[in-house]
This record gives sequence, structure tokens and C-alpha cells, in this order.
Amino acid sequence: MKKMTAPTTALDGIKILDLTSVVFGPYASQILADYGAEVLKVESPEGDSTRNTGPRLEDGLSAIFLGVNRNKKSICLNLKDPEARLALLALVDTADVLMHSVRPQKMAALGLDPETLLARNPKLIYAGLHGFGNGGVYAGRPAYDDIIQGLSGIADIMTIQSGTPRYLPTIAADKTCGIAAAHAILAALFQRERTGQGQFIEIPMFETMTSYVLVEHLYGHHLPGHSDEIGYPRVLTEWRKPYQTKDGYICMMPYTDKHWQTFFRQSGHAECATDERFTSIGARTTHIAALYELAGQIVEAHPTAFWLDFCDRYEIPAAAANRLEDLESDAHLKSVGFFADIEDDTGKQYRFTRSPIRMEHSNVEPSMAPRLGEHTRQELIKAGLSADAVDGMIAKGSARQHVKKD
Repeated sequence: MKKMTAPTTALDGIKILDLTSVVFGPYASQILADYGAEVLKVESPEGDSTRNTGPRLEDGLSAIFLGVNRNKKSICLNLKDPEARLALLALVDTADVLMHSVRPQKMAALGLDPETLLARNPKLIYAGLHGFGNGGVYAGRPAYDDIIQGLSGIADIMTIQSGTPRYLPTIAADKTCGIAAAHAILAALFQRERTGQGQFIEIPMFETMTSYVLVEHLYGHHLPGHSDEIGYPRVLTEWRKPYQTKDGYICMMPYTDKHWQTFFRQSGHAECATDERFTSIGARTTHIAALYELAGQIVEAHPTAFWLDFCDRYEIPAAAANRLEDLESDAHLKSVGFFADIEDDTGKQYRFTRSPIRMEHSNVEPSMAPRLGEHTRQELIKAGLSADAVDGMIAKGSARQHVKKD
């Protein structure tokens, strides 16, 4: 009798077919790869567009691609070709998850809709990472981060705060929705453990990002008929930003009554501690712009080191405002080994971040992102195709295998 062995990682033995591209889907599948899932990134012959976005040491392994594709394998199939679709179906037969970010009507035209694939593999988790939910008037429209940021109200809250409609200078919608997709897939896998049944799940960007924005900004509209206020004033005031010190900036966050009382009294502004506008959280929320403007004027009088020491002494939350170039030398990130340097098989040096999550009984160290089609041949043969059939597909262009250069 074969002896059972414990999994070495949280998702050991879980196989994911990832037909997504750009950032939304790849970020989700990278999270799952970091938990130990085997992620097979299925790409077209052109490859994921991010393969050539940003600086690179070789074509196809650009900076943006590296950021969301560590710990994966790459299979290259031209799904317009019937033989390539049959090869994908062979992979579906042994997969636990198929995830895609293609418009649903295109998947249906290829015969890769959820009904067809779930009939073939009833235990499959079929995850549609869509721009908009099925059945809605926007269903099937293309969606990118900028579009979703605008639709979900982010450009508007930036207008309220700064006077100018802007997007957040990070790929906020793609990454937020990618995290939501990862936890939705994990929940579906957990449910399958109980029921033995797969299912279709949908992660629509617009609805997901609107939910994210309205956590705090639905505000008074949680109370229809009682309040017309929308938008959380504390985070919308133009004064909510790092405080300028005498020689730089500090991120300081007095929050409780005690924090603010201590800040005013110990900084030599005791009269502000008894100002009725600032004595309770309700009053401070009403007068948040005046409060933050006043705090900024106080902080300007001393250098950053003074305030970091002050806040540490009086237990007021505060930290330096790191620049992007400071992060790799940040004392905390260095002490937890957050960055990992990796040498690829040609001797080139790359730097990755590791998963921020730590689990006592599951650990996946960062590994190199795959070259386009690097694992096509081995994975199709593993799925049951003959070596001759796979070589024939590669020869005629319905599949592509990366060839290592001398």
C-alpha cells in the first residue's frame, strides 16, 4: 500500500491553466503559484503583451512581466487552430482550475465556454476574470485598469481631493481585482473539497473595484433617507498627505482622542487640545481639513528625525515617507528577506519580491518567470499527447516551444 505523504505546500498538487494576460489575471495566478500551485501559463504565439513592457535583459522577459509571472510555466498554443484547442482540452482533463481574462463571447466561439468545459471535467473550477458581470448592460466590453478606475469613482475621488481628475499612479484596479480573483478561486477549491463538484465563478472588475471604493465612500448613503453625504471626508481632504517637515516628509497618524491630545500638548499647542473641533472623533471628522492643515503647520517647525523620535516616545503611529528607491534598502524589508536575487540558466541576474504571506507549513521561494513556450513540449506530453504529435504541432506553428540559444 502506498504511503500517504503530507503536502509540501498549501496548494501542492493543484494544477491551474492560466489563459490570462497583462496584470489582472497574472497577478492572481502568481498569488496561487506562491501558495504552491502548478501554474501553466497558456499564451498565444505572440505571447503576453507585458513580455516586452519595460527594461529587459532579453526579449520576452521584461520588467512588468517579471513582476507578475514568477513561479510559473509557459505553454504556447495558437487556439485558433483546432489541433491546439484539442491539446488544451487534454490539459483541461487533468486541471483543477482554468482561469481566463478573454471576453466571454470569444471563449464561447472557441468552444471553451464554462458549460462545455465543466461537462468535460465536472471537478474543474472555471474562473472568468471579466471586465463586467454577465447579464449586465456592459457585459462583454473590453476593460483595462484606466477604464475601471474611471468607472468605479477613483478619478472622481481624486478630483474631490486635488481638484484634478486623475488615476491612482499604480495599477490599482488590476491588482485589487487580482487579489479578489485569487481568494475566489481558493474559496471554490475549498468548497470542492467538501462537495467534490467544480463550478463556474466570475470575478468582474467593475463590480469588484466599485465594492472596494465604496467600503468607506458609500458613507451616508448606507442610511438612505437619513443622509445625503457620500465620500469619507477624512481621506478626501486635500490635507491628507505626508506632512512636510523642516527637512523632508513624515507619515504621521494621530487617530484616537489620546493621540491628538498628546500630540497637541507635547508639541507646545495645549490650547488645541481643548478646541471643541478636535476633542472627539466625530468632531474631528467634521473639521478634518482644519485639523490636518493645523497639524501640518506644527510639523513644519522641526526636522523629520525630531518627529520620528517624538512619535515613538509618545506612541503616536508614524513612519518615514519612503521613496521608491528606498524600498530595497528599507531596514524592515531587508530583515525579513523580502527581496530575492536569482540567477537564470544563462547567468543573468534578476531581482524578485517574495510573497508577502508567510505560512508555517508552506513555503515557495521565488523562481524565474518562464520564457514563452518554455514548457510546451514537456507539459503536452505529460497531458497524454505523443511526442510525434507535439513535434508536429510545433513544426506547423499551432504550438511553440522555446529553444534555448547557445
